[in-house]
Amino acid sequence: MWFKATESCNCIEPQWPADELLVKYQYISDFFIALAYFSIPLELIYFVKKSAVFPYRWVLVQFGAFIVLCGATHLINLWTFAVHTRTVAMVMTAAKVLTAVVSCATALMLVHIIPDLLSVKTRELFLKNKAAELDREMGLIRTQEETGRHVRMLTHEIRSTLDRHTILKTTLIELGRTLALEECALWMPTRTGLELQLAYTLRQQNPVGYTVPIHLPVINQVFSSNRAVKISPNCPVARLRPHTGKYLPGEVVAVRVPLLNLSNFQIYDWPEVSTRSYALMVLMLPSDSARQWHVHELELVEVVADQVAVALSHAAILEESMRARNLLIEQNVALDLARREAETAIHARNDFLAVMNHEMRTPMHAIIALSSLLQETELTVEQRLMVETILKSSNLLATLINDVLDLSRLEDGSLQLETTTFSLHSVFREVLNLIKPVASVKRLSLTLHLASDLPAYAVGDEKRLMQTILNVVGNAVKFSKEGSISITAIVAKPESFKDARIPEFLPVPSDSHFYLRVQVKDSGSGINPQDIPKLFTKFAQSQAVQTKGPAGSGLGLAICRRFVNLMEGHIWIESEGIGKGCTVTFIVKLGIPDRPNESKLAFAPKVPGNHVSTNFGGLKVLVMDDNGVNRSVTKGLLLHLGCDVTTAGSSEECLRIVSPEHRVVFMDVCTGLDGYELAMRIQEKFKKRQDRPLIVALTGNTNKVTKENCMRVGMDGLILKPLSVDKMRGVLSELLEHRVLFEAI
Repeated sequence: MWFKATESCNCIEPQWPADELLVKYQYISDFFIALAYFSIPLELIYFVKKSAVFPYRWVLVQFGAFIVLCGATHLINLWTFAVHTRTVAMVMTAAKVLTAVVSCATALMLVHIIPDLLSVKTRELFLKNKAAELDREMGLIRTQEETGRHVRMLTHEIRSTLDRHTILKTTLIELGRTLALEECALWMPTRTGLELQLAYTLRQQNPVGYTVPIHLPVINQVFSSNRAVKISPNCPVARLRPHTGKYLPGEVVAVRVPLLNLSNFQIYDWPEVSTRSYALMVLMLPSDSARQWHVHELELVEVVADQVAVALSHAAILEESMRARNLLIEQNVALDLARREAETAIHARNDFLAVMNHEMRTPMHAIIALSSLLQETELTVEQRLMVETILKSSNLLATLINDVLDLSRLEDGSLQLETTTFSLHSVFREVLNLIKPVASVKRLSLTLHLASDLPAYAVGDEKRLMQTILNVVGNAVKFSKEGSISITAIVAKPESFKDARIPEFLPVPSDSHFYLRVQVKDSGSGINPQDIPKLFTKFAQSQAVQTKGPAGSGLGLAICRRFVNLMEGHIWIESEGIGKGCTVTFIVKLGIPDRPNESKLAFAPKVPGNHVSTNFGGLKVLVMDDNGVNRSVTKGLLLHLGCDVTTAGSSEECLRIVSPEHRVVFMDVCTGLDGYELAMRIQEKFKKRQDRPLIVALTGNTNKVTKENCMRVGMDGLILKPLSVDKMRGVLSELLEHRVLFEAI
């Protein structure tokens, strides 16, 4: 009991002198402190409940417990201002102990939490900085987008045309409008490249004539950089307008414009060719403002300068293309005009040759026919010699006419090969028979050697082949006074094609064709080796021939070469010099017939000279020719052969006279259609074929059209003038035997 009494006394014993007013204030303060402490945890609970992302909820719970305990301590402390029991003291003690524990734990926890909170603050500052940087980048992007939009707009305006002057003027106008410039100018290099000339300005209308030296330091500074450079408003290239008023001149920048292609670019004395040349673009801001150049504006100016350079290069290329196209058009017009003139000249020449051919063959026909008739009469030796001379000269003239016409057709490309199956051996034998009489007179030994593997028949142009062989052999006889002439014909072997003398000849072996190699060797006058290339030129002869031998027309070998080329071959001449003879060799391509033993077609390429049937007594023949001399000559030939001849001078007379009794009708066909119409009307007159006479055309025209027209209207034959007695005899024999005869043209 004493202990309890003592403890009670100690508990209620005052610690200091109590002042009732102070105690009252402390009592009220503790109440409100306790009330505040209890309200703060409620607010924290509300905050934690509403916040879904706060990372330190357990810390707030611990802090809330600390505050609650502090509030409880102050609340309990209200009972200690008066006499209180031991229970109140124990509760007060427990509350203070718990408050001390929780406060220490909270303090220790805050030591660990504060660095995290500080790092969060750091991240927050970092994020703010990043956000600010991002805002700046977005501003740059927006600026670049704006610059790009302006660039696209300017590029579109600049490239909307490919005219140089329009490009440059448009550039200044669009830059002035986009950047709100006071002035914009373009300086171009002069032809000498030593000065820059003011070529275009934004405001001034006629800036031509103002020049500055190109080697000024400010110009070198701009030309040495690919960026826009700020320059002084007082430098020569920037003094574009006089400064007036109280404002200072605006900032000025200059940028170089590469002139990538200035070929033939003539403007205000621009250089004709500039490989590394620049123009200078000067841009001036308004003088009545404090505005300065921004980075994006300078970038815009640089991009536009590059675009102008590209547009100028494209314009230059277009101008060159247009100039080339116009030049090509002019050349095509000139070529077309020249072609038409050439065609007109060729037609005129062909018409002239056709007329001259006909007109020259007409008297030749009379000369040869009458000479051949005279030759078959009783003549003295002297008279016969003169007649033979006339015949030889006439035949030579006829050969010359044929050579000229062949050469003309070879040159204009109208001559085409006529491919037929023919006897190859017969061609060589016939050439030998034709040349032998002349060789015998000159006492020349003439030999022919045909290889054992030489095909008997071949496919090709028999007439052109024979003409080539005859021309080469004829030259050998003509230019040989004594000795021998040998003709060798073999099938060319592939290894012989590698001969160094024929490097440009590249034949292609095949089973459907072979290559004929003909070599004619003589012991005649020979040729200087340096003169050999000239022999294949028309109207050309070697010096030895001109001085020592018989003269010719100079057409034979030129024609032979063209014939050989048409037959896909090659011809060449070899000689060791004057007096050492000559060797002519040629190779031609011939086809292999499907049936080698088949006989030749009735359309013979030549007129046979000897026939068994030479008696034509009683054969009724009608001759129609509007030329009286030719009519009489042809009649004389036929009368000499024993024919019963009737003549007509016009188509109407011929149509009236012709009857079934006439076996053959010879009619002259010229360049007109009169003879062809007559042939068709004769066929219409005789319904039955056995009653119709054979219709044969006599012509001096050697073009292929004449033969085609004759065959088209149904004629039975075509004979070339001039005619001799032997030729007429062969014509009649062939006609009566085969009822058809077309002499090759």
